[in-house]
Order: sequence, then structure tokens, then C-alpha cells
Amino acid sequence: MLLENKSGLIYGVRNERSIAWGCAQSLAREGARLALAYFSEREEKDVRKLASTLPNPESVLFIACDLTDEAQMTSLHSVIRSEFGKLDFVVHGVAFAKKEDLSGRFVDTSAEGFNLALSTSAYTFVSAARHAEPLLLAAGGGSLVTLTYLGSEKIVRNYNVMGVAKAALEASTRYLANDLGPLGIRVNAVSPGPTMTLSARGISGFTEMYKTVAAYAPLRQNTTTGEVGDTVVFLSSDLGRGITGEVIYVDGGLHALAGGLPVPSE
Repeated sequence: MLLENKSGLIYGVRNERSIAWGCAQSLAREGARLALAYFSEREEKDVRKLASTLPNPESVLFIACDLTDEAQMTSLHSVIRSEFGKLDFVVHGVAFAKKEDLSGRFVDTSAEGFNLALSTSAYTFVSAARHAEPLLLAAGGGSLVTLTYLGSEKIVRNYNVMGVAKAALEASTRYLANDLGPLGIRVNAVSPGPTMTLSARGISGFTEMYKTVAAYAPLRQNTTTGEVGDTVVFLSSDLGRGITGEVIYVDGGLHALAGGLPVPSE
């Protein structure tokens, strides 16, 4: 029970395949009380059904929130302050880009598509940190964790603008770590290997790449959401108290290969 008497907020639980859901399962297993923020009310039924399988589901707090809406973010944290009084950790699992910007040439990305991807996938983590800061301080410090991907630093065909957004997200992680470290707040990113989420399946050629990873990665296996969740537990608990500003790879060693990633075909 590494997180007994700890309270945390998770953004991005959508369905049973989402990495954020894997994090929720691991965090709840270790005793954490959770607030689950989902994008809109149409997702509430699915999120509540998933949460009913967690330990102590009656303690889970459900809140609809669009992270790009400042008023909704303010309201979300007001509810959490009222219900929890503090936050010990926050997990950010939110990203979005237009489908047409995840294929073809990156050079053809529209200004609108570029700004949408960067705002939704990177700036929302900055906003989440700013809004959570008072509640993390109420806990005496805590942990902020976001989810990134190797496409931030390597070319992954058909990842395009999302790779640029993830690069911005990782840079934001380091700058947030520097700002919040003196307050006892740690900020890290977890970089999973290709994981069969619904969003990932929307990337052209992803299924082909996913099938080849087990033959390439040093551990010869695909990444599971449970592996990512357990790493987030470590970073959110006192076991990770000396780590901040890092990108932690949970990809079976795939990132370490000198030959590069297996990439989807055109």
C-alpha cells in the first residue's frame, strides 16, 4: 500500500484500453483515493463502469473537465479542494491532434492543426500543474506525471505534429520541475512503448509497427498499460522522492536500440 492515505487526480481515462486507466488501476491498488477527470459527460458512463472495478470504488470522485477551458479547470480544483483537501499526485494523460495531421508530410501541417496539437497535448500539462500547485502544497509537496512517447525525439512515420507536441511536453516537464522543485513538487514524464490504445490505432500503420516491436525490443515484448501504471506508482510514491525532470522509458528497452525504431510503412 505505497499510496495509502494519498489522494490523486488522473486526466484522460476514456476506456479500458487507455493508458490512464492502467495508471488508475495501479494507483488504486496501492491505496490511493482517486479523482477521475474525463473530457465530457458523454464519457461518464464508461468511466464510472470502469471505476466500479477498482478497490473502494465508492471513494472515487468523478468530474467532467475540458483542460483547455480555464473556468472548468478552476471548478474542478474547487471540487477537489472541497472533497479531498489536498492532492499528493496528478497524472496527465491527455493528447490530441487532427487525424489529417497524423499522415502525409509534416511540412503540410496547418497552423490551426499545429496550435491545436500543442495546446491540447503540451500546454494542458502546464495548466494542470498551475491549478494543482496549491493542493500539492497542502499535501506538503507531491508528484506530477505526464505521458509522452519516443516520437518526441525520433522520427516515427505518421506521428508528425504529435511528435513535436510531445517534444514540447517533455521540455515543459523540465521547466516545471525547475519551477516547482523548491516547493517539494516533482515533475516527470513516462514514455511507454507502442501500446494498443484506441487513439494509437488511429495512426496509419500503427498496428503493423505494434506487431514488430516484440521482435525488436530487448525484452522481446510489447508494453502493457499495467507496466506504465506501476511506474507511475513509483514516481507518485515516496520511492520516487529523489527523481524530477526526467523522462522514464517503459518500452522494453526499445528506445536504446542503435538501429532505431521499426516504423510503419506508407
